[in-house]
Amino acid sequence: MPPGPFISFNPNVVALLDGRSFPALFDTDKVEKKDLFTGTYMPSVDLTGGYRMLSYLDPSEPNHAKLKKMMFYLLSHRREHVIPEFHVSYSELFENLESELATKGSAALNAANEQAAFNFLSRSFYGASPNDSGLGSDGPKLINKWVLFQLHPLLKLGLPRPVEDGILHTFSLPAFLVKKDYRRLYDFFYQSSSPILDHAENLGISRDEACHNLLFTTCFNSFGGMKIFFPNMLKWVARAGAKLHHELAKEIRSAAGSGGAAVTMAAMEKMPLMKSVVYESLRIEPPVSSQYGKAKRDFVIESHDAAFQIKEGDMLYGYQPFATKDSRIFDRADEFVPDRFVGEEGEEMLKHVLWSNGPESRAPSVNNKQCAGKDFVVLASRLLLVELFRRYDSFDIEVAASPLGAAVTVTSLKRASF
Repeated sequence: MPPGPFISFNPNVVALLDGRSFPALFDTDKVEKKDLFTGTYMPSVDLTGGYRMLSYLDPSEPNHAKLKKMMFYLLSHRREHVIPEFHVSYSELFENLESELATKGSAALNAANEQAAFNFLSRSFYGASPNDSGLGSDGPKLINKWVLFQLHPLLKLGLPRPVEDGILHTFSLPAFLVKKDYRRLYDFFYQSSSPILDHAENLGISRDEACHNLLFTTCFNSFGGMKIFFPNMLKWVARAGAKLHHELAKEIRSAAGSGGAAVTMAAMEKMPLMKSVVYESLRIEPPVSSQYGKAKRDFVIESHDAAFQIKEGDMLYGYQPFATKDSRIFDRADEFVPDRFVGEEGEEMLKHVLWSNGPESRAPSVNNKQCAGKDFVVLASRLLLVELFRRYDSFDIEVAASPLGAAVTVTSLKRASF
């Protein structure tokens, strides 16, 4: 928690430490979600055009349903473009990695993934190519700087501790320092999203507020998720070794082929191991590890071993890996088990995969705080594995720490041989 007092006036929380107690955070009858997206502090609205974004709204607030309906429309109105645009953007990524491997002997994944992710999201959601706009290739750099101004109280950047704790974890960075960068992003989204803004007006949302929310959802939520989760997932898949790589390549190519033909949703449904690997990656290292809720009233939370009295106004905090690696729910809970979610018994365990601010077995709605893009994130993650193993038999990487997720360097890509 941020130390306060200049960022957080009360950093105290009640921590939920197992998979039985954690779901209390999803019960909006008992907990409030207003202004709790980042925990015991909230970044200045000056960073988001003066508006509180959907992520910070409680379902009881009137704008929550309107904005979430807009996000469902965003996800659906160009859905036929998602698979082909992913193929285009991530084919570019793999070609760039191969070129860098050929000249340097290794290739940095993270920056290339960020560029591919932003291109994919822009092309699939909005039909716009950043390279053909005033943004050029600057999108990821601008987003990362803007996100830093929101999350710096929580991050460890590797700076001397007096600097991090004394400044970044104690004071909010002034929003005006990133205003011009944010404006470039805003202009790109405003110019690219007319059909969605028209729909937003029909829902009773101003075009300006809608555009700031589209920017936040695309750049903070979607891009941020792909920035963190894709390298993390590839880390776990790489560590699992050649046997898993061969099994994935065989399954994926049997269902979708290894050539240039477009993959389909129906083909991916015939890839149970690939689907399980995505869910297992989301379980063992969820892209957003912390969730919060403020008690609306007194109630009792039960853990595996005890019951606890929660008082109205208590801030509840859950560190998700404590729940998703709970050994009383999952066998070999600390291990990456690729086929954990294969078959009926495996699918039954999806209710304990909680990365989306709710169980994987449930669906987001205007009445809950589950991620509107839950199914989209799963689809994009599946597409990454499909694109990877249609193209390559195996790959090797080196991994280092970074403030958000893993820093991955690709050291080999073995081209498809069957």
